[in-house]
Amino acid sequence: MAMGRRAEQRQAQEEFWIAHTQWPRTVAHPFYQRLNQLLEERGFDEFVEGQCERFYAEAMGRPSLTPGRYFRLLLIGYFEGIEGERGIAWRAADSLALRQFLELGLTEPPPDHSTISRTRRLIAVETHQAIFRWVLELLAEKGLLKGKTVGIDGTTLEANAAMRSIVRRDTGEGYEEFLRRLAEESGIATPTREQLAKLDRKRAKKGSNDDWVNPHDPEAEITQLKDGRTHLAYKAEHAVDLETGAVVAVTVAGGAAGDTETILETLPQAGEHIAEVACATNNEEVGERVHPEGPIEAVTDKGYHSNDTLTALQQAKVRSYVSEPDRGRRRWQDKPEARQAVYDNRRRIHGEHGKQLLRYRGEFLERSFAHAYETGGMRRVYLRGQANVLKRVLIHLGGFNLSLIMRRRFGKGTPRGWQGFSADALLMGLQFWIAILVRVAQESTSPQMLRSSPVVRVTIVVRFAAQ
Repeated sequence: MAMGRRAEQRQAQEEFWIAHTQWPRTVAHPFYQRLNQLLEERGFDEFVEGQCERFYAEAMGRPSLTPGRYFRLLLIGYFEGIEGERGIAWRAADSLALRQFLELGLTEPPPDHSTISRTRRLIAVETHQAIFRWVLELLAEKGLLKGKTVGIDGTTLEANAAMRSIVRRDTGEGYEEFLRRLAEESGIATPTREQLAKLDRKRAKKGSNDDWVNPHDPEAEITQLKDGRTHLAYKAEHAVDLETGAVVAVTVAGGAAGDTETILETLPQAGEHIAEVACATNNEEVGERVHPEGPIEAVTDKGYHSNDTLTALQQAKVRSYVSEPDRGRRRWQDKPEARQAVYDNRRRIHGEHGKQLLRYRGEFLERSFAHAYETGGMRRVYLRGQANVLKRVLIHLGGFNLSLIMRRRFGKGTPRGWQGFSADALLMGLQFWIAILVRVAQESTSPQMLRSSPVVRVTIVVRFAAQ
C-alpha cells in the first residue's frame, strides 16, 4: 500500500456537488434514525409544540429554537454522555448523524449554547414533567410499565458552586473573614493561616446549612458526596418500576435533604404518574397491564427506615419493604401504630418475596443511577437552581426510559451499542445456518463421520468467536 502525502491531499480538487446520500455515516447514525422514527410514530413534535405554544411570542424577535429540537438536544446530552449545554451545542455542530437527528440542513447553523440556555429558562418545569409523562405513556404502550412495585433511592449531584464562595446567612461574611473575626475576638490580633486552621478545627458544626449559603446558588446545600468529599450538592431521587426497570418519577432536592423527607414527595408523585398513564391510554390491554391505583409495594434501603415513614406508608395502604438498621431494643410506649408498622415491615423483609424485592432494588435502582449520572455525564451539574437542575434531570431520565424501548424494539439501547451490531447479526446468521446444516448431517451420516465433519468444526469456530 502506497503512503499518501499531505501535499497531494492539498492539491486534490474538491467536488463541487455532493448528494446527501454520499455523506459519511457513523455507527451512531442508525440509532438516531430509529429513535427519530420512534418519536415521529407517536407525534412527539406535535405534542411538545402544543405544550410549549404559550411560551413563544407571536411577533418575530430573536430566532427561536423549536420545542422538538430543544428536547432532542437534551436527549443528546443523555445518549452522548455530555454534562453541559456548551458540549451539547458543540457535539451537535460536529456530527452529521446528530444534525440529521435534529433535522438540520447541511447549510443550516446548529443552535448556540446560549439559545439552548434561553429556551430552558423560558419553558416551565411543568412542561418538562409533561414530556416525561409522555415517555411513560409510550413505555406503557410497549408493555414496559407495570406500576405495582416501586423501588426508591437517591444520589447526590455535585452543584455548580464552590465551597470557597459560601457566606454567612446572618452577616454576609466570607469563610476566611468570619474566622479572622473569631480570632480577633479570642485575642489574636493578626492571626496566621496556621492559627486560623487550628481555630477552625476546634469548631463544631462548621459546615451547617443553617449558617452558610452560596450566594450564586442558594438552593444547593453542603453535604458529603459519594466519594467522601464535602461539597455543595443536590439530591436526585428515583422511583423505579422493579418489574421493568423504568423510572416512573424523579425529584430534586437540596443535597442535605433526608431520605425520610424526600420519599414523601417522590412516592406520591410516582403514584400520580402511574394513575395518569393508566387513565390517559385508550388501549384496554395497556390499562390492564398498568396498575391504575399506583404502587402497592415500596422497596427502599435502611436510610428510609423511620417510624413516621412506615406509618405514612401503612396509612396509604402501601406495603413497605424497607431494610431495617440495627437500633437495638426498642420501646413502644404510646406508639401502637408505629410499633405495628415496624413489625409488619420486619416480617415482610425477612420473607422470600421481600428478599427478592430487595435484590431487585439493588439491581434496577443502581442501574438507573449508573446510566443517568455516570455514563450519562450528570454526576456534576453545570446549572444553578433546583428548577433548572430538575428540568435537565427529567429529560435525562426520559432518555433513559426511551433507551428501554429502543433495546426492546431494536436490540440496542444506546448509540455505542450499535458499534458491534453488524458483527452480532452476522454471527447470529452463521449460527442459524450451521444449526440447520448440523441437523441435516445428523440425519444423514453416522456419528463417526459427524465428528470429523467440516460443518461441526466451523460451528466450534463460530461459537468461539461469538464468545
